[in-house]
Amino acid sequence: MQCVVTGGNVKVLGKAVHSLSRIGDELYVEPQEDGLALRSVNSSRSAYASFLFAPLFFSRYSIPRGLNFRCKLAIKSVQTVFRSLATLEKTVEKCHIGLDEQKDRLTFTLHCKHGLLKTHNLSYQDSESLEAVFDKDSCANVFRAQPRVLVDTVVHFPTSLEEVTVTLSDERMWVRNHVEDEAERSKAVLTELCLAADEFDHFDIKLHNSITFCLKEFRGLLLFAESTGLPVTMYLDEPGSPVVLSVTDSVLEGNFVLATLSDDHYLRQSNRGADAEQTRPPDDFMNDDMDAYLIAMDSSVAPGPSTADPPAPSLAAFRKLPASNYRTRTYSEEEEDGEEDPERPPDKKFRSLFFGSVLPPSPRRSSQPFTTQEVLASDSEEDEAEAE
Repeated sequence: MQCVVTGGNVKVLGKAVHSLSRIGDELYVEPQEDGLALRSVNSSRSAYASFLFAPLFFSRYSIPRGLNFRCKLAIKSVQTVFRSLATLEKTVEKCHIGLDEQKDRLTFTLHCKHGLLKTHNLSYQDSESLEAVFDKDSCANVFRAQPRVLVDTVVHFPTSLEEVTVTLSDERMWVRNHVEDEAERSKAVLTELCLAADEFDHFDIKLHNSITFCLKEFRGLLLFAESTGLPVTMYLDEPGSPVVLSVTDSVLEGNFVLATLSDDHYLRQSNRGADAEQTRPPDDFMNDDMDAYLIAMDSSVAPGPSTADPPAPSLAAFRKLPASNYRTRTYSEEEEDGEEDPERPPDKKFRSLFFGSVLPPSPRRSSQPFTTQEVLASDSEEDEAEAE
């Protein structure tokens, strides 16, 4: 196998390796007749990325007929070959990739200026073919944007953020940070950006929904797209279906396939929130029926300070009140007659409303004339002595 990369394509190859390092720890190399394939997948198998460099990308590309070679390498060792991307284009004239099957080594030779050669012999392991199965043409939502637009969008989110949610409509797209636990939503910093349809090169939305996927892998593709200036095309479908991010040129093609949260996740999340509300212990303040009456009556009062005196309850109402309520009324009367307790808040409106809430005056009582109501009082000691 002989692959020679020259000029600015050396930097493009190095950018592809750095983008794949955002996905997984291993780099899968597979030379094919239609080009050299570089792939990577994360440990949880929720993100997959691949780059296919056509033979025209190389100044020389030749593989033995019938070669069936696949290997994987530690991606950090390949990153050391293209360590400094800023100086790579200025100092490296060409990169030669060769295979030494006798020593099980994949060789990267950098031909630098002034005749300087840098050779990296990397050990590899045989592996099976790594390829994700996805169909971009079956996705209902497709939009394409310049990398600068998407980079300016994600720059507002912190690097520690793991997931973002994209919501689509006919004319707009919203991007916001995803909060896993709804209980923490009040404590988290929520960031949301809105992009109009005219900011995209192509915007075709047939299904209105929200898709949540990982931001780290998305940044990896934007790293490559921004350096090459290639537009990014996103293919989205229903929640739970993978989202495909693609960059395409005449000599290369890159695809990032990211898993998304399914509708079952949102359903379980909402159920957990409902269960938390049911299992949450009730407030002791609300357990008191009297305080509940006070709150209910206070919320029904018109807003604003009240200057009118509260209406006095009828004597019939006092006669039919329980003994406990009667004692409460006596205590409140003593408080009003005596000096005000500095420890106790002077809230007389609650006390008057309390009696109205316990026993509201019925229409039958209000229809009776006030003068016909009986007033029962206990006999005095003189009356008891005369009766004896």
